[in-house]
Amino acid sequence: MHFTLRQLQIFLAAAHYENITQAARHLSMSQSAASEALKTLESQFDIQLFDRVGKTLQLNELGRLLRPRVEALIERAEDLELDFRQHTDIGSLKVGATLSIGNYLAVTIMARFMKDHPAANVSLEVANTTTIARKVLNFELDIGLIEGELNNPDLDVIPWREDELAVFCAPEHPYAKKAELSDEDILNVEWILRERGSGTRQAFEWAMHGIIPQLKVAIELEHTEAIKRAVEAGLGIGCLSRITLEDAFKRGSLIPLPVPQRQFGRHFYFILHKEKYRSAGIQNWLDLCKEMQ
Repeated sequence: MHFTLRQLQIFLAAAHYENITQAARHLSMSQSAASEALKTLESQFDIQLFDRVGKTLQLNELGRLLRPRVEALIERAEDLELDFRQHTDIGSLKVGATLSIGNYLAVTIMARFMKDHPAANVSLEVANTTTIARKVLNFELDIGLIEGELNNPDLDVIPWREDELAVFCAPEHPYAKKAELSDEDILNVEWILRERGSGTRQAFEWAMHGIIPQLKVAIELEHTEAIKRAVEAGLGIGCLSRITLEDAFKRGSLIPLPVPQRQFGRHFYFILHKEKYRSAGIQNWLDLCKEMQ
């Protein structure tokens, strides 16, 4: 074998940081040693993996092609090392979740996972669908739990569970006593919505096909709780995942508004990079999510 795992680790760190000094610092080695190892890797195979622009390293086409396979190989090597050490068969797991899932489902799943695997090192990042997908593609996250549908050739998008959006208003709002909303009602009111790039906004716009240009969007917010507070304050009506609204509906602080002519059903999904090694930790997380539906 004409390369070492250390060289591959340096390659991945340089691809992530786009700077050899930061890559070396991340790997606890000198800048000169990291630079020499990377040069040796390229010269051994007479290839170039990066375009060098000043102190910045940018993956070229060959580097981008090889990166997923290198990532998968390093994952397998790290899992094998854990097996040799006999510490745990889970190791570390980096999970990303969109806001509705992260705040209302993933924390409970994470608590159960850590109870079942106390030696595991699990982290959870909460962001919108676009951000989670980008980080899974960049191998910054092992797995993503998302609300929006994606079509990316490098991602496995796996259906997880059904969800439904709900339109809602404050108890004092003029619509609160309506049996249902017509399209005319929808167009005559101001809306408080999630930002573009979120799965919830994507699903809302699909449900409102044909009338999107005429909608009055008063405020766009990145956080579910902020939208609920804005609606409670009477600034408009909103539309969020029903799982985020159940407690408010029970308390009566928010009122559900039926819109029977519009379809608000959708799915939650798992996303993984197609070249990602499916470690024991990833498989255990997937199994637990399906069990706790």
